[in-house]
Amino acid sequence: MTRRAAVAAISAGALLLLGCSAGVWTGNEPAPVPTISADATTTAKAIELLRSGTEFIDQTSFRADVDIASQVTTLSHYDNVNKRADGTVSVYGRVTETRMIDNEVYMKTELDLPGVGHEWMTLDPARVPSDFALSFAPGKNDPGGSARLINAIVTARADGSQITGTIDLTRIGTGNGISFRPGPDGFPDSARSNAFQATLDADGRLVSFLIPAGGGGPNASLRYSDFEADIQVTRPQGAVAAPDALYPQLGLNG
Repeated sequence: MTRRAAVAAISAGALLLLGCSAGVWTGNEPAPVPTISADATTTAKAIELLRSGTEFIDQTSFRADVDIASQVTTLSHYDNVNKRADGTVSVYGRVTETRMIDNEVYMKTELDLPGVGHEWMTLDPARVPSDFALSFAPGKNDPGGSARLINAIVTARADGSQITGTIDLTRIGTGNGISFRPGPDGFPDSARSNAFQATLDADGRLVSFLIPAGGGGPNASLRYSDFEADIQVTRPQGAVAAPDALYPQLGLNG
């Protein structure tokens, strides 16, 4: 089995540490991608619907779920208006939790990281890698990474609440939310034209973005729900300052 590219999921509310792979391209022949007939105008209109569908991120509270091949899953609750968030990420069953209150960031992890314990820690947000910034600032406050997904769309067509098309997985990059990064042999050609399907709710909000498995690669999904829910986040008792050893291990490493 040839490893061509690894996939990893990151949530702003719960960092995936050490770049744990959530799936690999096997090198098998790529599955056929459905042909999406969409000219530039049709694609632009569909993309605008998706961008409008994520405006809620700066306007109200919400829940975000990310799943990569059922190997890495994240669950986040965010209220960017009132600056409250919490999240968990499960990497092959081992959990990392984070909590954010105003400018305070707390984290604890079950992963065995060199020089890092398993107790609650307080983090210095300025020392977190910029691509995975823990922040309530616009552009840094979406645990689903929807903007990077939308920016990677190649073709798209809207049919009512459903938007389908093709997406270039090599353009998604890494950051909070669904992330794709190349393996030692780079991405297979099939990754540049992978199918996707998105759904808007009755209010025009993005509620799901699905990337099915293709070309031997794993499936990935992003879902938003629980809009306007009351989000309460408590400060963990007895949190200690995060050791210097933690920060180089945050985000996606080689």
